[in-house]
Amino acid sequence: MDFKDIIKQLAERIVKHKELVHTEEATKHSFVMPFLQALGYDVFNPLEVVPEFVADLGIKKGEKVDYAIMKEGNPVILIECKHWSTELDPHNSQLFRYFHTTKAKFSILTNGFESRFYTDLDEPNKMDEKPFFIFDLNDVRDTHIEELKKFHKVYFDSDTIVSTASELKYVGQLKALMMAEFNNPSQDFVRYFAKQVYNAGILTQRVMDQFTQLTKKSFQYYINDIITERLKSALQKEEIDQAVQTVTEVLADNDNKIVTTEEELEGFRIVRSVLRQYVSVQRVCYRDALSYFAILFDDNNRKPICRLYFNGNKKYIGVFDAEKNEVKKELTSLDDIFSHADALIQVVQYYNQAKTIEA
Repeated sequence: MDFKDIIKQLAERIVKHKELVHTEEATKHSFVMPFLQALGYDVFNPLEVVPEFVADLGIKKGEKVDYAIMKEGNPVILIECKHWSTELDPHNSQLFRYFHTTKAKFSILTNGFESRFYTDLDEPNKMDEKPFFIFDLNDVRDTHIEELKKFHKVYFDSDTIVSTASELKYVGQLKALMMAEFNNPSQDFVRYFAKQVYNAGILTQRVMDQFTQLTKKSFQYYINDIITERLKSALQKEEIDQAVQTVTEVLADNDNKIVTTEEELEGFRIVRSVLRQYVSVQRVCYRDALSYFAILFDDNNRKPICRLYFNGNKKYIGVFDAEKNEVKKELTSLDDIFSHADALIQVVQYYNQAKTIEA
């Protein structure tokens, strides 16, 4: 069962059993702990998950956070839990007080259904007032599951999450503003558009009232047009989709044989750490194949950075130059990847410079 199915199954179970859960402690055991398990953590291993984590605050000793997810002996995520029926109010959260007292870069405020993810984008070592990501088991979406997957034990990388947290935070807030304007356009919003189309004099209140209704209708018509156009495109593509279905099934058979190992992912993380000073880590991606593990620039097969050959008795790294010639070198350990740092940096700088020239 893949991660998406695990999360959707968990959501169905929690919705079904919520009326049987009457206390905050029961919420932890029935909802929060299974959620952490779905993220790949062993909730019964104190090296991974510590319940009642002590976070001393000044002269206050023995103050506790419900859970802390640990990595190499240090907390990386603090978690505070509420009863499932409780509205989450971060202003009353202990997480604000404890966030800066630990090395944790992230915190989660959850009631088992809704989980709000926080970091310190606004001010270092001080938890932001607004979450950069909200995951709601009442409204499970595939795009949200992909973001949640970044917190899975296997994929967790603090720097990677921080690099995307700002975009997630502001996109979420902008979407909320757009939704509010769509449902109830503000005077400033209406005036902005009215000024550009109304040439019959001053924008009186009567005119503004008229344009408020016109703006709402225009929104609705525009969205309907987009939906209609996409439906037309989908119908036109149906025959093409049927034609490639056989090819897709063949490719799927090959994909099922591909197993991405933790060792390959560790190699990928090392390459990212080498390149992070020169390019955004989001531009360094991977695609696994049957015979090798490819690391690409901008997730583009035509821009290979290197390949990891970890399936045989010996391990190799294939590094590419600007002409896309591959040179394979044997690795005695994963740390040997660092010895190829100059070549990795050189090819990435070439791709980055070439893109800048094209722009």
